[in-house]
Amino acid sequence: MAKQEKRRITAEDLYKFQLITEAEISPDGSHVVYSQQRVDPKTEKKYANLWVVPTKGGKPQPFTTGDQMDTKPHWSPDSSQIAFLSNRENEKQFQVYLIPFQGGEAHKLTDLKGTFKFLKWSPNGEQLLCQFRKKDPEAIEREEDDTKKELGVVARHVTRVFYKLDGEGYLPHERWHILVIDPSSGETRQLTDGEVFDEVHPNWSPGGQEIVYLSNQAPDPDLDPDAIDLFIIDSQNGKSTKISTPTGPKQLPVFSPDGKWIAYVGSEGKGQWWKDHSLWVVPSDGSGEARNLTEDYGLDIYNSLINDLPGGFPESPVIWSADGSQIYFLTAQHGRTRIMSLAVDQKKDPEIVLETDGVQGCYTGDAAGSTLAYLQGTFASPANVWVFDLERKKSSQLTAVNDPLLSELDLGEIEEVWFDSTDGVKVQGWILTPPNFAESKAYPSILEIHGGPRAQYGSIFMHEFYALAAQDYVVYFCNPRGSRGYGQEFAKAIWNDWGTVDYQDLMAFADLMEEKPYIDPKRMGVTGGSYGGYMTVWIIGHTDRFKAAVTQRCVSNWLSMYGSSDMNWAFQCEFGDQPPWEAFENYWRLSPIKYIGNATTPTLVIHSEFDLRCPIEQSEQVFVSLKKLGVETEMVRFPDEFHGLSRGGRTDRRVVRLNHIQRWFDRYLKD
Repeated sequence: MAKQEKRRITAEDLYKFQLITEAEISPDGSHVVYSQQRVDPKTEKKYANLWVVPTKGGKPQPFTTGDQMDTKPHWSPDSSQIAFLSNRENEKQFQVYLIPFQGGEAHKLTDLKGTFKFLKWSPNGEQLLCQFRKKDPEAIEREEDDTKKELGVVARHVTRVFYKLDGEGYLPHERWHILVIDPSSGETRQLTDGEVFDEVHPNWSPGGQEIVYLSNQAPDPDLDPDAIDLFIIDSQNGKSTKISTPTGPKQLPVFSPDGKWIAYVGSEGKGQWWKDHSLWVVPSDGSGEARNLTEDYGLDIYNSLINDLPGGFPESPVIWSADGSQIYFLTAQHGRTRIMSLAVDQKKDPEIVLETDGVQGCYTGDAAGSTLAYLQGTFASPANVWVFDLERKKSSQLTAVNDPLLSELDLGEIEEVWFDSTDGVKVQGWILTPPNFAESKAYPSILEIHGGPRAQYGSIFMHEFYALAAQDYVVYFCNPRGSRGYGQEFAKAIWNDWGTVDYQDLMAFADLMEEKPYIDPKRMGVTGGSYGGYMTVWIIGHTDRFKAAVTQRCVSNWLSMYGSSDMNWAFQCEFGDQPPWEAFENYWRLSPIKYIGNATTPTLVIHSEFDLRCPIEQSEQVFVSLKKLGVETEMVRFPDEFHGLSRGGRTDRRVVRLNHIQRWFDRYLKD
């Protein structure tokens, strides 16, 4: 029988990929439960169900079924039950459910109106802890009154500076608080309350009597967003105590097994976004100062790798070893991640526990401290479930969710390169060549620029890149200065200086590619989104070397961006921590729209109409300016979509977006 020829990937293949979004190993180490998401092409709705797979190997089995979203699975301490969130009764309202692992129907625990996060069992299995935000009373009233529901919102009364958030929309007046649920009765008890402060990232002490959490209790938290402190609250009487730590952003605190220490990830200082995320420990009784365990090692405890089939790599808390002597954590460097360990007494340097050619995330450990479960993606595949035996130092892959689809596809080949920028700085990049690549041909090419800028490309599946390569484009991408993964100074290099050395790095890569025998220098294109959209507009205002450009969800004018983004005034941290009325010329110097009069490159402008991170007026300024200049341009707008359309938007819109990008480049880069 003849071997079946592989086909090229298409934009429409987005409907066929299934994504693993969360995973957790059972405390007894026998199974991993995970949430697997799919798309219904008829309704454009996304659904997710729970699956389980034995850690010793075996066929994954569906654990819940139905057209709903079952997410955030969490094992009970005795591995007998799984708590999870589901919208099976009301697609707009998630509730907490319980399901026995050995069989039986899921039953609903809660009947609340609001949003749940961070579901955690108490160590004795007698309580569930979560972060919960109530729905505003007027929103509930509107939902329950058909007339008011049809009329919709009459007005929004805004009293706080950060009143909207991309991906969520306009925020309620209610704040995040800590909720405890009795799993036997469903009775709920709210431990914290208040109209000004949020309490977030709660976690149990080993005995279950206390809960650690984070809160910003500055007079106005929105005007001092990095003033985050660590607190411990008594789970019975609600008495709260502040634990002294250095000022700065923090996340995901975890008690040590003996309850004497708290580990957390954070950095010291305010508004210094280029700093590494470090691993800290502090005595839980407040008797000593917090220590930065990774300060001397140049490690960033943060998964900064980005891709466009997301979900499997949420930030995970660090893991204490069973004896409390060391801590396991994930760090990202040079386009890959590593799971590492560090002795709390710091008598040894950090050690690499697991390092592969891919990207790991969502890692959890069993109660015995012998096995880690994690999700891993690579250039060749989105995330799958893996386990790692800490004693034998052996990894095993447990799922192959998209292998049937991937086996049909010829994705092309990826080559990693390091090159010298114009001032000798080493920059890491990758070159993707099309299927059936022939070095004797001269190909059109596309430079892709990532968002952030404090993010990084790396060994992770990028559907967009493969879809463009499938149309016979050479796609190349790199991590210019400003990216994470190469040390603090590398990330800080464009602080208050966007469009300088990062532009040099990108042009040095374009120079390198232009010299390749298989690249046609007259058919080079450029595209990027968010910060990548900023750089695309910056590029067309500073060079005409590219014959076509596509700017997506861009920033173009820092003056009008101030206060209109969901990040609001905080962008001033990037500009010497001065508002525009004190630093007008600096904001204008760094605005691509200042240089738009130089542009001659045909440019497609893409933006989502409900983008709250980079409001659509940023792209409207570019589009209108290019029209006025007589430069060939079009705008494609997507209604009802947030900033992250390319990653998590409605699938038909993602397909249309890719088709427009291909159409534009085909028009100007192909004969």
